[in-house]
Amino acid sequence: MTLVPLPAFADNYIWMLQDGSNAIVVDPGDAQPVFDALARDKLQLAAILVTRHHHDHTGGVAALHAATGAPVFGPAREPIPEPFTPLLHGDSAKVLGKRFAVIDVPGHTAGHIAYFLPAGEGQAPLLFCGDTLFSGGCGRLFEGTPAQMLASLAALPGDTRVCCAHEYTLANLRFAHAVEPGNADLTHYTARCESLRAQGQPTLPSQLATERRINPFLRSREATVLRAVREHAELSANAAEADVFAALRQWKNDFR
Repeated sequence: MTLVPLPAFADNYIWMLQDGSNAIVVDPGDAQPVFDALARDKLQLAAILVTRHHHDHTGGVAALHAATGAPVFGPAREPIPEPFTPLLHGDSAKVLGKRFAVIDVPGHTAGHIAYFLPAGEGQAPLLFCGDTLFSGGCGRLFEGTPAQMLASLAALPGDTRVCCAHEYTLANLRFAHAVEPGNADLTHYTARCESLRAQGQPTLPSQLATERRINPFLRSREATVLRAVREHAELSANAAEADVFAALRQWKNDFR
C-alpha cells in the first residue's frame, strides 16, 4: 500500500494508506483534504482510524463517515464522534486484509492510542502515533504524566516508519541541539530536514532508529542528555527517570 501525507490546517498531516482502489485515513481533522484525495485518485474510503479526541484529529470524522459509510475506529477511553468501534491496548483494527495493532500511549491525552502495522510484503513497519511522538520531540503532557509518556515511547523495530500528526520537526530539532549540541547524527539529520522543507517536502515519516539517535525524549537515559537536563533543571544526580523526563519536557515547553 502507498503511504501519503495529506497536509491540513497549518501543520497537520492526515495519513492515508491506499492500494489504488481503497484507502484508510488516520486522524482526519479536516474532511476536505481527504475528499479531494479520494476524488483525485478515484478511491473508496475503507476505514477511519483515530488516535485521540482533539478536534484537529477528529473534526472531519463525522462528514467522512456520513458521506462514505466508512467504519471509524478510535480509543475506547476518549470521546470520539459516534458511531465508532472502541479500541483498547491489545486490540486490533482489521481493514483491507491488514491488522493494525493497538498500543496504549497515554501522556498527551489520557486515552491516546497508536496503531502499529507490522512489516509485510517488502514494506517496513508503520506507526501512526498521533501526537505522542514527533520527529525530534514528543507531545505536551496535557492529561498524562511523565512516567506514562516515558513508558509510551517503547521499543518497536528500528525500521518502523513513524507517522506523526504534525510538521514540528525543525522546531523540535532546534531544541534537540540545545540539549545535545555535540550530537553529529542530529546535525546530519537537521541538514536533511532543512533541505526537505526548503523543497516544500514533508520531513515525515521518520524512522524509529533515527529518532533513537537524535530525539532527546527517546534519549533521556543517555549520559549526554542526563547531564544537560540535570544542569538545566538543577536536578540531583539520583533523580528518578520520570523526573528527568518531566524536566526535559518542561525545558522544551519554555524553550524559545
